[in-house]
Amino acid sequence: MNRADAGEGRGLGESESVGFVLAGGQSSRMGADKALVQLAGQPLIHHALSTLREAGLPASIAGGSTALQAFASLVQDSVTGLGPLGGICTALRATSARLVAFLPVDLPLLPPSLIGILLNHARTTDRPMTLTSVKGFTQTFPVVLGRAVLPELEKSLKAGHGGCLSAFEAAAAKLGEPMSLLSVEGLVQSGQASHPLGLPAARWFLNVNSLDGLLQAEEYLLDSIRVSCFHGHV
Repeated sequence: MNRADAGEGRGLGESESVGFVLAGGQSSRMGADKALVQLAGQPLIHHALSTLREAGLPASIAGGSTALQAFASLVQDSVTGLGPLGGICTALRATSARLVAFLPVDLPLLPPSLIGILLNHARTTDRPMTLTSVKGFTQTFPVVLGRAVLPELEKSLKAGHGGCLSAFEAAAAKLGEPMSLLSVEGLVQSGQASHPLGLPAARWFLNVNSLDGLLQAEEYLLDSIRVSCFHGHV
């Protein structure tokens, strides 16, 4: 494994829990490195790292170009093209932390409170995988994983089964531990999860992997600012 590091050891295992941004995608739909594409004046990698840090986690990056070293510690595997599951396995190998939160670089509207809830649940239940569901559908990310899942995820990766959710399900079955699923709707209704800009939960999971997605995210953020300004003058 080749490791490029901006800030020796930062976020790679000195804490009980750490976070990684998955930034190793090809960005083919965006037409440029999406980690460096600007949203609201900041690159997507900045938004993702801020989300993890505001949730109280040391944050590093798995995969992506060496330009990302300017933002946080960067770990890269010697084998590229293995997708998000490859980045997850690389990150789990690189840290000694018991729990690791993973957030893809193209989900910039997720609130830090959601990451914090997943982490607290994982600490309390000691389940190896903690995810969310929206309208009854399991969301692959964000996810909190225990390091114990690494051997099973590596088996899926070596077998060519690169889908993250299917690999999570296979690992859970092998370990005899069901995945923990937290309903986003339930978390919002109970007041546990909210967005600092007031964005409704239906918008949190917008995938910004194309120019259309980027424009949509900009529109959502502008809408939230307009609403805040309106209420501020009432």
